[in-house]
This record gives sequence, C-alpha cells and structure tokens, in this order.
Amino acid sequence: MDERRIDRRDFLKQMTALAAAMPALAGAGEAQGRSAMKMSYDPAAKFELKVSEMEFRRTPGGRQLMARIYQPQGSGPFPTVLDLHGGAWRRKDRLAEEPMDRAIAASGVVVVAIDLRLSEEAPYPASVQDANYGVRWLKSKAAEWHGDPSKIGVYGSSSGGHVAQLLAMRPRDTRYNANAIPRPATPNPDATVAYVATRSPISDPYARFQQAERMKRPGMIENSRIYFNPWDTIYEGNPQLILERREPATLVPMLIMQGALDDNVLPALQEKFAATYKAAGGVCELTVFEGSEHEWVAQPGPQTDRARKMVKAFIARQLNP
Repeated sequence: MDERRIDRRDFLKQMTALAAAMPALAGAGEAQGRSAMKMSYDPAAKFELKVSEMEFRRTPGGRQLMARIYQPQGSGPFPTVLDLHGGAWRRKDRLAEEPMDRAIAASGVVVVAIDLRLSEEAPYPASVQDANYGVRWLKSKAAEWHGDPSKIGVYGSSSGGHVAQLLAMRPRDTRYNANAIPRPATPNPDATVAYVATRSPISDPYARFQQAERMKRPGMIENSRIYFNPWDTIYEGNPQLILERREPATLVPMLIMQGALDDNVLPALQEKFAATYKAAGGVCELTVFEGSEHEWVAQPGPQTDRARKMVKAFIARQLNP
C-alpha cells in the first residue's frame, strides 16, 4: 500500500511537470515547424511592416553600428535580405535606401539594413568586414523576425554595391571573415550568400577613379584615396580585376541596375563587368535604365517603380526555381 502511494505521488509530480512544460514545448514545436516549412515568395504580395532598430556590433573606436529591421507581419518563414548602403564609402548609413527597403519588405521579405564603418574612421577592408559580420549576425538572428536564414540575399547601392560584390565573391576570405571580426556566438555561421542585387555598383573602383579624374571631380577623387589606403588596395579589392586575374571567387547570381545617364559609374563599366562575370561562369543580369542617373531610385517615378519590381522579381527567381 505504501509503495502504491509513493508511485502515485511520483506520477502526479511527473504530470504537473509535464503540464508546466507544455507551453515551452508548443513554442519550440511551432518554431521548428516554421523552419521546416518550405519558403515561398510572391513578389506581388502585400504585408504590413514592423520597423525596429538594434545595435549589431560596436566598432573598435566605440561607435554603435545599428541595424534597421523591416519585418513583414506574418508567420513566415520570409526570405531575408541584408541591405548595404552607399555614400562613396564615406557617408550615409542604414537609412540611405529606406524607400527601396520598405518596398521589398512589404512584399514579404525581412530586410535588415546595417551601418557600415565609413572611410575616415577605417579604410578598406573595414566596411567589407562589417558586411561579412552582418551576414553571419543576420543568419543567427533571422528566425527571431520569422526570416529564413538558409538563403540570405544582399542588396547594395553604389559603394555598397562594391562591398556587396566583394562580400559575395570572397565569403571566406580571412581579410573579411571571422578571423577579422569574430562573433561571440557559437556555432559561428559562415558569410556565404545566395544572391546579390545591386544598383549602380562600383564594380571597378579604379576605372571609377579614372572617370573622376577625367571629369575633374576632386571630391570623388578624394573619396577613393581615403577609402583605398594604402592605394594598392584599389587593385586588390576590385571585383573586376579579381575576375580578370582569375582569382578563386564564389559567383552567386547577381543583378545590376544601372542608369544610362550615370557619369559617376559609366554604363560601359557595368557591361564589361557583367560580361567578365558571365565568362567566369556566373549569372549576371544587367539592365540599363534609360534617362536615369546614378541615384535615380532616390526620387519617385516610373523608373524607380520599375527598379523596385525588378529587385523583387529577381529575388523570386532565386527562391522559386
């Protein structure tokens, strides 16, 4: 009799513990179910957004680098994109491409725009290191915003496009990766990305520097000299020359949107890069936007609308083969 009473007490204790654990088990099961679901993406979909910000890392000088998260309101899992801002490596921040980020996110994409170190606080390769860290950080955080970390994409504009190209082509380079900026979290995800979409990328920074000299634009000349310091790094950290030198490179699908009237980064530069990328075995889609200058997407209009649709269609092609 005493033995049966002890067994019953043990049984009741076990049942009480199981009941207390049920919410946590249900939550874990829900998260596991989301991660196991097949991700689908409809570029014509419409979602409400929640926008938030958080620090994603602190520079050696103590400056906070912030991330701005555009989260579609739904259970997901949603595609996830990291946005890298332009500004001639010297200016701007995570807010630079907010209209584009909102447009992409509202179609059902978790978009995370991050600050990059600027050239006057740290020259090349600092901003590429930040981007590399940003990919690894985002892979560890995406599920918190119902994003899918398995196929991270990148969107980069102007100098941010240059950083995006280097990030994608050299995801394991020791100059950029965990050896440069380790993540405290374990395990440490790698910085590989699934695709890159760009607007007016500086695909050949040396050719762009020569164009600045031809146009007698001292500000642009100075921007290059401050970022590429020592100067020889303008050849080393040069996507076009990496391909021409036939260095090992990861060639993910790439979109380049280029303004026909851009006299900062010439359309011919992008045509040459796209041809070289394809010759090396990569997929590179280049579209030249008639009547458009370097930063045409900063203003509303038909060509800006077209660019937003093009980015969303490109993402859909990568995720819905």
